[in-house]
Amino acid sequence: MTTVTKSVIVPRSPRRMFELVDEVESYPEFLPWCAATQLFERSAGITRARIDIDYHGLKSHVTTVNRKQPYERMDLEFVDGPFRTFRGHWRFAALGEEGARVEFALEFAFASASMDAVLAPVFGHIMETLVDRFVARAESLPCA
Repeated sequence: MTTVTKSVIVPRSPRRMFELVDEVESYPEFLPWCAATQLFERSAGITRARIDIDYHGLKSHVTTVNRKQPYERMDLEFVDGPFRTFRGHWRFAALGEEGARVEFALEFAFASASMDAVLAPVFGHIMETLVDRFVARAESLPCA
């Protein structure tokens, strides 16, 4: 199983960062490996969506239900995709005038050893750079 964790401090509010993560429809605009998204459900407590991944010709997808506690946390629950294990979370903590601490953690393993050998390094790289992409996106947009 592969584990990815990353924590950063950003000059944006927890609310703004939470909203950026929840705006799955905009992912193809700033995540270069995201070919498309499909939103199935969004409520105050849940976002259910599919993300299609295309990274240098390696294609896959993942569907999750994200259980939300606005604007503090989002727990990722696996629904569909090539994984045996896929679970993680986002955490958003206020740091007063400084902004927010954003934490992302994910554990995953592919359904087969052959898929794991081919896709784990690629998917690991994508997940390692995910938080940086959200930070860059937040910095490119006006403060909200």
